[in-house]
Amino acid sequence: MTFHAKVSGYAEPALHAQGLYIGGRWIKGGGIPVLDPSTGKLLAEVADASIGDARHAVDAADAAAADWRAAPARQRAEILRRWFQLMTQHAEELAMLIALENGKALPDARGEVAYAAEFFRWYAEEAVRIPGEYRHTPSGSHNILVDHEPIGIAVLITPWNFPAAMATRKIGPALAAGCTVILKPASETPLTAYAMARLGEEAGVPPGVVNVLTTTDPSGVTNAMLADPRVRKLSFTGSTGVGRALLAEAAKSVMSCSMELGGNAPFIVFDDADLDAALDGAMVAKMRNAGEACTAANRFYVQSGIHDAFVAGLTARMAALKVGPGYDPDTQCGPMITTNAVRKIDRLVSDAVAAGARVTTGGKPLSGNGYFYPPTVIENVPTDAAIAGEEIFGPVAPVYRFETEDDAVRLANDTEYGLAAYIYSGDLKRAFKIGKRLETGMLGINRGLMSDPAAPFGGVKQSGLGREGGVTGILEFMEAKYYAVEY
Repeated sequence: MTFHAKVSGYAEPALHAQGLYIGGRWIKGGGIPVLDPSTGKLLAEVADASIGDARHAVDAADAAAADWRAAPARQRAEILRRWFQLMTQHAEELAMLIALENGKALPDARGEVAYAAEFFRWYAEEAVRIPGEYRHTPSGSHNILVDHEPIGIAVLITPWNFPAAMATRKIGPALAAGCTVILKPASETPLTAYAMARLGEEAGVPPGVVNVLTTTDPSGVTNAMLADPRVRKLSFTGSTGVGRALLAEAAKSVMSCSMELGGNAPFIVFDDADLDAALDGAMVAKMRNAGEACTAANRFYVQSGIHDAFVAGLTARMAALKVGPGYDPDTQCGPMITTNAVRKIDRLVSDAVAAGARVTTGGKPLSGNGYFYPPTVIENVPTDAAIAGEEIFGPVAPVYRFETEDDAVRLANDTEYGLAAYIYSGDLKRAFKIGKRLETGMLGINRGLMSDPAAPFGGVKQSGLGREGGVTGILEFMEAKYYAVEY
């Protein structure tokens, strides 16, 4: 692990450490170190926002709100389209920046940049297609006109695991709807967010329409913004625990909330599945971003007839992956985001082994610099082990054996989460029948990747509220207004 990244242009960390981005200006100030998870070394230091800075950001968003709200939809769409084009133009530099601050393997980082940019293209198109409604009342007394208006200033809070895509998935629909925004990215991966702001400015985003701030006081800064009556929307992606706390805070002002929270995705393989296809899908569903994804397959339920062959195949594929720094072109599995993440994964695996599970590959943290945990497969995992109930967020695949369809459904639904699920079967009728019984917001059938800007992303139960992406995503940033018209 001695590879050293060569960076230039938008990949240069120092370029994105110029301060907070508020009202179209860079406000200087250091305080938050950004580390390379591959080495533990300092990449840059970004500004640390205070509560006063948060209020300044709301002022800036408010000052820009009226003009942006009134801007023609085509104007907003063209800016988003240019932003998409700039991201595409600088895609390789942005991928390297993500690999540096997040540790993500370059192929995954390239995929994220393409996915992230697509939200700007998608919502450039949706901006000019905001729906309305006109109809007569059943009684014939008057007419009903329904319009959709921008909800107002939106606070957007994003996690570290997809620093570009989680930002664009929120900024795109918010700007398309006519809202101004304040983005608070995770302090582990803020450089990509500041890079997005720089590209947005180049694309023609007016000052104050997009503001970005980082802080070591996320609770104080966020609560100060949510307490301001001018802020009318909170969109959060992160853990269910933090989501609950934010919902409680937002309730004080009856604020509209979109929540994309934790997951514990089951991956169900029936005896009649195509084994190679199931293994291909398992590798995508588990190892995208080294397992640090809310949609990652967390529990592999494999029917008895195919169980042993699946475990053998998955073990061989996981063992063959090359672990290394994300920015090394040969790396297939990068580091975890922090040492704490490695400790959590190790705790879950150790607990499962102590309860009788067997490790078939991996199973121990790697020594040396950086925060590395190897691709791991464990079988004979008790269904009451901690790893079955907690989100792993790492490259570990626990495999459980099941016998009947009812067993699979019962085990899959035995969680407070309901974000994503996967089914592999040669019988589509069976897959859809089982899918109807699963408590999940999204379902991949014979496919290990489900995320798409054109599709509604979100979960049920304690995995969240609302949907991002798709034709419905823009409505999360709008309010319906009804006009009773008589003429």
